[in-house]
Amino acid sequence: MRLCSWGPAWSILVAYVAVTTASSQVPLQVLTPGGFSDEAILSPSFYSFVEELRKNKSIPGISVGAVRLAGDPGKEPRVHLLSWGRRTEDGDGNDLTPNTLFAIGSCSKAYLATSVGLLIDDFAHGRNVTPLPDGVTRLDWNTKIADILPEEWDLEDPWAARAANIRDVLGHVTGLPRHDFAYKQEDTPADVVRNLRHLRSPYELRETWLYNNQMYMLGSYIVAKYANTTYPAFVTERLFGPLNMSSSTFWHSEAQASGRLSQAWTSRGRRIPFWHTDDIAELIAGAGGIISSAEDTVKWLAAWLNKGVSPVSGESIIPEDTYETTTTAYSVVSGQPTSHEGVGIVGYGAGWQRWTYDGIEMISHTGGLPGFTSHTAFSPSSNLGIVILINSYSQDAATWTILKRAFDDVLKRTTSQYMGSQENARLPESGVTHPEPPSLNIAAYAGTYSAPGYGALTLYPSRPSQDLADTPSSYQANGTLPELRGAYPSVWSTHVRLRHRTHDTFELVFVAEFPHGYGRDTTAFEVYEPGFSDGRAEFVVEDGKVAGFSFVIDEEAVAARQRRLGGGLKETADAWFTKA
Repeated sequence: MRLCSWGPAWSILVAYVAVTTASSQVPLQVLTPGGFSDEAILSPSFYSFVEELRKNKSIPGISVGAVRLAGDPGKEPRVHLLSWGRRTEDGDGNDLTPNTLFAIGSCSKAYLATSVGLLIDDFAHGRNVTPLPDGVTRLDWNTKIADILPEEWDLEDPWAARAANIRDVLGHVTGLPRHDFAYKQEDTPADVVRNLRHLRSPYELRETWLYNNQMYMLGSYIVAKYANTTYPAFVTERLFGPLNMSSSTFWHSEAQASGRLSQAWTSRGRRIPFWHTDDIAELIAGAGGIISSAEDTVKWLAAWLNKGVSPVSGESIIPEDTYETTTTAYSVVSGQPTSHEGVGIVGYGAGWQRWTYDGIEMISHTGGLPGFTSHTAFSPSSNLGIVILINSYSQDAATWTILKRAFDDVLKRTTSQYMGSQENARLPESGVTHPEPPSLNIAAYAGTYSAPGYGALTLYPSRPSQDLADTPSSYQANGTLPELRGAYPSVWSTHVRLRHRTHDTFELVFVAEFPHGYGRDTTAFEVYEPGFSDGRAEFVVEDGKVAGFSFVIDEEAVAARQRRLGGGLKETADAWFTKA
C-alpha cells in the first residue's frame, strides 16, 4: 500500500499486489489488514470480505474504487482503490491493479446522457456547430425526435413516432422493448435508427419502462450528427479530457496497446475474447462501449458528487440542468420491492437509476457484457461514490453485494445483506413432461426464414455426431430431442439453436460458439445468457408445409400486444419469420 499524490488536490490510497508503469512492473507488498491507514475509506474487513467472495464465486478479478469529498472549501477528493485477483490467464493470479482496464458495459449510458446534455447546453449558449432543421427553434430534453431526425426516425406506433422526445428515449419509455438481436456487427448507429420502424412495440409511449439499448445508440447518433464529430471523439474531448480520465477509451486497440486491458471470462470460468472490438466500437459506444478503470472512474464519480463540477480544476464539466435531468427519476422502473433495490420505488432518469438502500439515497447503474460485469454508484447525501469492475460475465449478484457492503462499511452500519445464489448459465430445460412430436419430420423445418427488422436466418437439422465447427452440425445433442441450428452473426451471437419442446414449439437460444475453445483451453464451448439470449419459436404448419415461426423472447411484451391488439401469436410475437 502507498499514499501518493494523484495530480493537484487529489489524495489517493492505493492497495493492490502490483502496479504497472510505462517502463516496468514494480511488485508491492501484498495487502494485509494491518496495512490500512487511518486515511483509508474502506476497511480491512471489507478487503477480506471481497477476497472471500471472489474465491467462493471463482471470480478471476475484481477492482473497486471509492471516493469522498473532504468538504468545503476546495472539496478535495479522497480516493481508495483496491484490487483482487488476476488480469491475465498466464499471470501469477495477482496481476490485476486499480488501473487495469475493463469494459464497463451499460455504465456507459450515463456518459451518453451527459453528452446529450452537453449538446443541449451548446445549443442554448450558441456554441453549436450544426444548425437544427428548418422550423425547429431549440434543442432541449423535450425536443421531439421526429423534429431533429425527420428522415431517419420512425416507429411502428405512429403516435409514439410523432410524440417521443429526448427524455422519453433516454428514460426507456418509448414503448419499444429491447430487440438486441436485431442489430448486426456491420451496422452503424444510423442503420439501427432506421431499423426501429420495423420492430414491434407492445406498449404505448410512456405507458411503462422498457430497457432498450437501441435508444442509446440513437442518442449517440444525435450527438454525432449535431456536434459534427464522432460520438467517441465527443466524449473524449468533453468528458475524458477535462476529468483527466487518460486511460479511458472506446477502442479495444488502444486499451490493448496500453498493456493494462483485462482479459475476459464467462461465469463458468472459460476465457473468451474481448467482445467489443474496434469494428463495432461506434455502434455500441452510446449503449455500452466504454473501456475504463477504477482509477479513472472515481474521477467521474467525484464530479457527480460535486454536482457536475470537477473538484480538482473547479471547472463545470456537467451542466447543472444535465445533472438534475439525468439524476431525477422520469420513469418508474419498479413500483414494487425488488431483490436488489429493496422495498422502495426504483426510478430512472437518463443513464442513472435512483433508489434507496435502507434509507441511503442511491444513484447508480449496472453494466454487463460478455466477459465483464460493472456497477457505478454515488450518494450525494452520504458523500460516497463506488465503482466495482469484474472481469467475468453475469456477476451481478456479486456487484450488488459488494456495493451494499461498501456503503455499510464506510457509513459504519451493520451489514445485513448477503449475496443470493447465482446459477451458471446453462441451456434451458424443456420443462415438458410428455412432449408431443412435431407435426412434420425435422428436415421440413429447415430452410431460410426472414423477418422485418431481423433479416434472414437459415436453419439446418442438427447432427450431434459431428463437430461443432462443421456447419451445419452441433457438438451438443441435448439427448434425443430434435434440433435445428443456424448461423446468426449478431453483436451478441454467432448462431441460434432450436431444440424441440413439444408439438411445433421449439426452445430458441442465441449462442456464441467457440468450436476450438479459447485461450489455453481448446475444448469446444458456447456463451449464452439466460433471460437475455433465450426464448421460443412457435412454428405454423399449413397444408403440410411450414409457413414460418413466431419468435418470442419477451413473454411480457407478447402478452401486452395480445391485450392491446388481440390476434394470434403470429401478429403479437416479437417477430414473425416467414419461410422462403
